[in-house]
Amino acid sequence: MSDYSKCCLTKYPTPVLMESARPVEKINDEIRQLAEQMIDIMIETKGVGVAGPQAGVNLRIFVVSIDGTRESAKVYINPTIKVEGPLVANEEGCLSLPGVYGKIKRYAICTVTATDLDGNEFTEVGEGLLARAFQHEYDHLEGRMIKDRLGAAGKLRAKRRLKQLEAEHKKTHKEIT
Repeated sequence: MSDYSKCCLTKYPTPVLMESARPVEKINDEIRQLAEQMIDIMIETKGVGVAGPQAGVNLRIFVVSIDGTRESAKVYINPTIKVEGPLVANEEGCLSLPGVYGKIKRYAICTVTATDLDGNEFTEVGEGLLARAFQHEYDHLEGRMIKDRLGAAGKLRAKRRLKQLEAEHKKTHKEIT
């Protein structure tokens, strides 16, 4: 039994962010509590999406709310995606990589098939920012982050900030253990 009420935003280089997430086996009150906590994290940090690994949980679940409100937040459990259309480069950031931004190429259209909190399968087609959010959150479930998608110049620009995040993590982790 897990207490997901204590979940919080995890930042690079926390190991869970670099692992492929496990499927959600059963939708129960624990998973519903996790989804609520993930929505809270997303709203508090002014994001448009949060994936399980970003909440420190190695599970295939993400939440998205393009306008950043609880009312339009939607939960996607064990999602699969299908991408189509042209690749579009846009400036992108990540809550788990604060201070790292870059032009990331994503497909213009993304179709997600997932399960909701009631156990019903649904399919949703996203374009523009929604398509980008789906692909970004799905990347987290695969252990990928925007730092992995940056071009050579972007990686160079992000290098110093990534080193700072690694140092902060080491310092914080030392204090905990």
